[in-house]
Amino acid sequence: MSKRHSAKYKIDRRMGENLWGRPKSPVNQRSYGPGQHGQRRKSKVSDFGLQLRAKQKLKGYYGNLTEKQFSRTYEEAARRKGNTAENLIGLLESRLDAVVYRAKFVPTPFAARQFVNHGHVLVNGKRVNIASYRVKAGDVVSVREKSRNMALVIEALASHERDFADYITVDVKGMAATFVRAPELAEVPYPVKMEPNLVIEFYAS
Repeated sequence: MSKRHSAKYKIDRRMGENLWGRPKSPVNQRSYGPGQHGQRRKSKVSDFGLQLRAKQKLKGYYGNLTEKQFSRTYEEAARRKGNTAENLIGLLESRLDAVVYRAKFVPTPFAARQFVNHGHVLVNGKRVNIASYRVKAGDVVSVREKSRNMALVIEALASHERDFADYITVDVKGMAATFVRAPELAEVPYPVKMEPNLVIEFYAS
């Protein structure tokens, strides 16, 4: 098993939830945490514990972002007008790797980051290899011509594991996606419940 896969499954088991809704997740067989103490009866979690868990879950979902990347995103969300929790989700979904994942060019957020970093993605016709690049409304994200025959891309687009998000228009044949707008929390197709309000409380406390 590759490091990337083992890290992904470790997050799933630590959270006790199938974060990406994938059929191969170990949580589908064992809902308890990893290790010899994984099946111990869970004690009541404090408010701080709930907030920390919500942060770790949201951070882990997007390819396990670093704490520095995630806290910077929170700070930008807090600076913007409006609901900070909604702003946070909108900013996370505007990341180039998130758009690549939502467009189903790749099977996982982990693969999306690697796909972008390796230079397989164009934004408005220009190559961008920074996963955290902020996509704007109306931007067209596409797979490079030379990368369109990759098995990873073909299989991901053909997969029925998940649907396209409503805030992205996808041209499957052209392997291009238009980012319509930053979404609200209710529009994001998370397989599990995300609680960005608790994440905001975590950073505000």
